[in-house]
Amino acid sequence: MIQKIAKWETYHAKTVFIIALVLLIPAILGFIFTGVNYDILSYLPGDLESVQGEQVLDETFNSAGMAIVVVEDMPAKYTSALKEEIAKVEGVSSAVWIDDLAGTQVPAEILPDEIKEIFYSADESTTMMLVQFSSSGSSNETMQAIKDIKKLTNEKVLISGMSAITEDTKELTDSQAPIYIAVAIVLALVVMSLMMESWILPLVILVALGMAILYNMGTNIFLGEISFITQAIAAILQLGVTMDYSIFLMDRYIEERLIYEDRRDAMASAVVKSFTALAGSSLTTIFGFVALCFMQLSLGFDIGFVMAKGVVFGILMVILVLPAMILLFEKYINKYKHRNFIPKFDKLNGFVFRHKKVFVLIFVVLLIPAYFVQKNADVYYNMDKALPQDLVSIAGLNKLKSDFNMASTQFLIVDDTIPAGELMQMESEIEDLDGIASVLAYNTIVGPAIPDDIIPEDILSICKKDGKQMIMVNSEYGAASNELNAQIEQMSAIVKSHDPNALITGEGALTKDLITTTDTDFLVTSILSVAAIFVLIAICFKSFSLPILLVLSIEFAIWINLACATIMGTEISFVSPTVINCVQLGATVDYAILMTTRFREELQLGRSKKDAILNAANAAERSILQSASVFFVATFGVYLICDISLIKGICVLLARGSVVSMLVIVFFLTPMLYLCEGFINKTTFGWRSNGTQKANKRKLMKKGKVQKDA
Repeated sequence: MIQKIAKWETYHAKTVFIIALVLLIPAILGFIFTGVNYDILSYLPGDLESVQGEQVLDETFNSAGMAIVVVEDMPAKYTSALKEEIAKVEGVSSAVWIDDLAGTQVPAEILPDEIKEIFYSADESTTMMLVQFSSSGSSNETMQAIKDIKKLTNEKVLISGMSAITEDTKELTDSQAPIYIAVAIVLALVVMSLMMESWILPLVILVALGMAILYNMGTNIFLGEISFITQAIAAILQLGVTMDYSIFLMDRYIEERLIYEDRRDAMASAVVKSFTALAGSSLTTIFGFVALCFMQLSLGFDIGFVMAKGVVFGILMVILVLPAMILLFEKYINKYKHRNFIPKFDKLNGFVFRHKKVFVLIFVVLLIPAYFVQKNADVYYNMDKALPQDLVSIAGLNKLKSDFNMASTQFLIVDDTIPAGELMQMESEIEDLDGIASVLAYNTIVGPAIPDDIIPEDILSICKKDGKQMIMVNSEYGAASNELNAQIEQMSAIVKSHDPNALITGEGALTKDLITTTDTDFLVTSILSVAAIFVLIAICFKSFSLPILLVLSIEFAIWINLACATIMGTEISFVSPTVINCVQLGATVDYAILMTTRFREELQLGRSKKDAILNAANAAERSILQSASVFFVATFGVYLICDISLIKGICVLLARGSVVSMLVIVFFLTPMLYLCEGFINKTTFGWRSNGTQKANKRKLMKKGKVQKDA
């Protein structure tokens, strides 16, 4: 089947290329109309109490989308007028300030302390208002409403809260993503131009892979929406992990041109002979990404599915379209050739071979320390650390921390039938907890003695609705901190003692569940990715020993990569270790497979063990360097430009990981393959056999029985 397809596409190159171009139209439309989710917490499992609480806030109180507007050194009349303007913004369900309770004519100094402490800072120079939105916190309607609110404010007014942080994340990502994708492409083009022997070939390959990226991103429309993290890194990752497939095809085509007179037949043969190797190589990468799909945090499925799909599109492009493009533009590829800038590796490999036992000893000595050091990496979970501190939402959050002791806000949802006296006792117990800044409850606002039927509906609906009552608790502790997590546990115990069905939600509670969820996810995805790739390598090589050596080598590279972050004291996002473990393993284990495959081929040609490993290293390291270099510059370019530290952190880990994996293959795996070759031979089926056909082919080529000009 693949032979017929290869033959047809090489003899109908123009038709194939035109079809590929036409398919870009629906792909681009799909890309444009695919939604983007900027709220990481929305990916938490729906059975968590904090997530269920968010649903109640959204459906009952319209409070899942909430922002806090901070006004500094402004007259009360201005703040009241601003509140009225904000309340008129489309998408805003309510705006609540002190004048809703006491009126602007009441001086701040004579207000009850319970009210004053909520709405005013200690020195009374700063006040805040609560803004509720009619849609969920990360919806397009809420994002637009926040933009409209920003237009009403000046430099003395800040807007914060999770919805505001999400909107700033969206604005920053949308403005920077096209820039760093362009930078990644330019850097990849420069590196490829230097490492290939043509100025045009890299451009042809990048166009082909760019089309594959568009196909991948366009088909995301069937998912409805993808996360902003996936949107930001998918193109870069797909480019990095599929680049070596095109290099492999081109190298095979050059070999086949020595055999076939017609270049179309040579390309068809290259496609057929590359297919099995490319399919096997891509499966390791696909399995690495698929492992992410088993995370409880559905962000893993989002990234994993899109990237696995991207690898499939990359392979299809290399097998079905790139051959046609090379044939169409081969005249220009050959016309604009230059000398090879890739250095030879003879001296380096000779040095490694002479000191092979030393390098293996270093590997063994560093293995266990690297594992334990990387486990102590400093991980953050809150989004305010992932964004520049000069953003409006982050500046507002810092203002809330400094002036109101509000580092985070939780929401308690309790049964409205609980007697007022018992509720006041519960609120008092919560206020007595260490680190509680304030408690805003119905009793705090109107008092327990005032009947509900004389309270205005717009005030009543803020706290009471459909048999439930909402209580807002402000904490001095930041989200994801040990102090806040302990405080939430204590708060939960108090609330549950009064209402066993009560729910606790908010940024802190959601982040606490995020920590628990991702800790489990990291363990699960690590085991699945290692197990899947281990089995795949075992099947491909029919070996017991090779999966151990190859997977252990790349795992060591991953540990070294993460250990560098620990040693340098760099904070990394909660998603980074999981993504790196799956992506670096799946993408760079190909380097190890390439080296091992070439070593086996050399042995099967009858080479001595020493000649086989040196020849394999000299040949394979060229392709490894090309692939790792493109992966490095593409991801490192994003790191240099991106201002979102979550994306920036992932990209610098991927960039460093590609280099570390390459170095591990060169300095550690190569000598281990040599020293363990006897054991590998005993535990691998057909390790040294099946070389007759290749040997005969080389003999024929030496005798001049095949065409030698490309």
